Amino acid sequence: MSRDLLLLLEPGFTDPAHPGERFVCPHGVAIEGLLASDSGREAQLDVKRVPFLRPRHDVIAALDEAHQSLPALVLGDEHPVPDDAQKLGEKHFVTETKRILALLAERHGFPKVH
Repeated sequence: MSRDLLLLLEPGFTDPAHPGERFVCPHGVAIEGLLASDSGREAQLDVKRVPFLRPRHDVIAALDEAHQSLPALVLGDEHPVPDDAQKLGEKHFVTETKRILALLAERHGFPKVH
């Protein structure tokens, strides 16, 4: 069985276009907050935080070169695949932040967003 894989940009990443500055992903920060709110649940899935610069090798390995935008939740086979998941070959994934938050609640017992 394969577990869900959550791919996020590493917090505090740097961008060569903005020397000396550090950033967080505006789409991933809510997900990071949810993970931090119930850190014990994070062990129920695989989480990889990857560098900002492309190519993002972990993302390419999980999906492909054309799908390097983050965040992404690559769905394992421990739970049913939702109807709205994107499909890439045999892989299913979700990239919309609100939907990832909802799936983390549904599939892994994280608190729901109110």
